[in-house]
Amino acid sequence: MGKKLRQQKRGKGSPSYRVNSFRFVGKAKYKASVEAVGVVSDIVNCPGHSSPLIKLNVAGEKWLIIGGENMHVGQEVTVGGTGSALPGDIKELGELPPGAMVYNLEARPGDGGKFVRASGTFAKIVSKSDESVSVKLPSKAVKKFNSKCRATIGRAAGSGRVDKPIVKAGKAHHKKRAKGGIYPRTSGVAMNAVDHPYGGSSSAHKGTPTIAPKNAPPGRKVGKIRPRRTGYRR
Repeated sequence: MGKKLRQQKRGKGSPSYRVNSFRFVGKAKYKASVEAVGVVSDIVNCPGHSSPLIKLNVAGEKWLIIGGENMHVGQEVTVGGTGSALPGDIKELGELPPGAMVYNLEARPGDGGKFVRASGTFAKIVSKSDESVSVKLPSKAVKKFNSKCRATIGRAAGSGRVDKPIVKAGKAHHKKRAKGGIYPRTSGVAMNAVDHPYGGSSSAHKGTPTIAPKNAPPGRKVGKIRPRRTGYRR
């Protein structure tokens, strides 16, 4: 008969796993490459992003980008160019000095920003060459980017978000529901053997089942050769 997998339950579209994307403000990304001075018109909250979002007016066009620490309404933001680089400015990586803190990095020039977008995160420029820039990501990995990729100077706003304890189950429910997360989650060791590889009480060590196949050769006849019980109790 088989069972419905969790991934299949999510795909069905039940309210438990639905993402309320109609509440999202929009996609936060850089638009066409320009050299201009933008003005922060508003700071908004979006359930789909962990950082607050910034509404930016750039050369008569409205941008929606990831907000940085200490940014405020009315602040002027320099987009592109080779002038002074202040926190909140959007520059190409090739124009920034080694040691600069950046966030919302583009993976390829013009894609709008893909890396280091979570609240409180930042990356550091390690070294530069003619065509590439080495950046140390929050995971401590060092990745090379095209020097034409854009990024925002500073640190993404909302640091300390993970430090505050959730305290109540209701808080966890609303947090997961905002982005369609799975809550509550049952641990594998609490399930039956038929439901999860870690389930059942026939073994203390929770890992890959070690039931030997019936026709296994002598070298493979190890582990649970003929277990007393697996799956449902008849």
